[in-house]
Amino acid sequence: MKIIIIGTAYPFRGGIASFNERLAEELMNMGHEVIIYTFTLQYPNFLFPGKTQYSQEPAPEKLIIKPLINSINPFNWIKAGLKIKKEQPDVIISKFWLPFMGPSLGTVIRLAKNKNTRVISILDNIIPHEKRPGDYILAKYYVNANDEFVAMSASVKEDMKKFTTTKPVKYIAHPIYDNYGEIVDKKTARSHLNLNPDGKYVLFFGIIRNYKGLDLLLKAMANKEIQEQNIQCIVAGEYYGEKEKYEQLIKDLGIEDRLIMRTEFIPNSEVKYYFSAADLIVQPYKSATQSGISQLAYHFEKPMVVTNVGGLPEIVENGKSGYVVDVNPDEIAKAILDYFKSGKENKFIDRVREKKKEFSWHNFVKKMLD
Repeated sequence: MKIIIIGTAYPFRGGIASFNERLAEELMNMGHEVIIYTFTLQYPNFLFPGKTQYSQEPAPEKLIIKPLINSINPFNWIKAGLKIKKEQPDVIISKFWLPFMGPSLGTVIRLAKNKNTRVISILDNIIPHEKRPGDYILAKYYVNANDEFVAMSASVKEDMKKFTTTKPVKYIAHPIYDNYGEIVDKKTARSHLNLNPDGKYVLFFGIIRNYKGLDLLLKAMANKEIQEQNIQCIVAGEYYGEKEKYEQLIKDLGIEDRLIMRTEFIPNSEVKYYFSAADLIVQPYKSATQSGISQLAYHFEKPMVVTNVGGLPEIVENGKSGYVVDVNPDEIAKAILDYFKSGKENKFIDRVREKKKEFSWHNFVKKMLD
């Protein structure tokens, strides 16, 4: 089949680009012809909260990636849609994560599909974590352009009932992120990051936004027993706003010596060191759908602490591959302490390895195409 993926890819950086590139790779491994049409402009600079939208790493090998779509230029949408239509794709796939993208993606898809084209949307979420006026209208415009949907959590599948009751929506769990390199020996990873080879480390990874609950984890790190156990927290990810709020909280809590702050964008080539160096991955989210961080943890075979929100409890087995806790600093601290004091590391890692097999890219793509 000829399959066209519309959305973020190199030279843009981040989890959505990585997902689309890995999806293209798997489709090609199955024998399909694949082209990714990415953005010429994804976000205007004044709307982007990070330092840069662009990757500093080499382009992925073997993938055909063509910049085409300007997210804010309606004339471009028409031109892009008609260009893709000439390719006569059998399948168009796009990933949806933000209502802002609804007009551009929705218009391009409408113009790009032929009579026999099937249009599949893979949903990170359909209702955004940080809500703004007009979200529903923009998302609905996008939804109406697609034929069928893959929700990567049961909560997103449920949310889709607000947008359509007639189009197919299938739940397929987010696949593991296995395109960030292989597992590194823990001491080697810690040496690379200049960490204590015998330390106890939990990891908060990814962009720092309010809904991800870093403030809850910081409060958990102020727990007296966590300090007595000499447990430290690595914060690895770029601030997307409110940096001063977190810096003030750290100062107020007096936990500077408990933290290793690497608050910049972590290049793909460095991700393996952070996950391999950590003992436990903590996702203290206040709201969630599914999370690519969980699937990174599975790939690097690390147990997790997740909060009981959205789709996170669907893939972490409480007491087996990690902990599912209330959105509360005391509960987060209790889970962290239990992990380090109870000697469950090997038991949890064994279960993570077993569970990891369920989340292969081959399974994900096969279910989607079926």
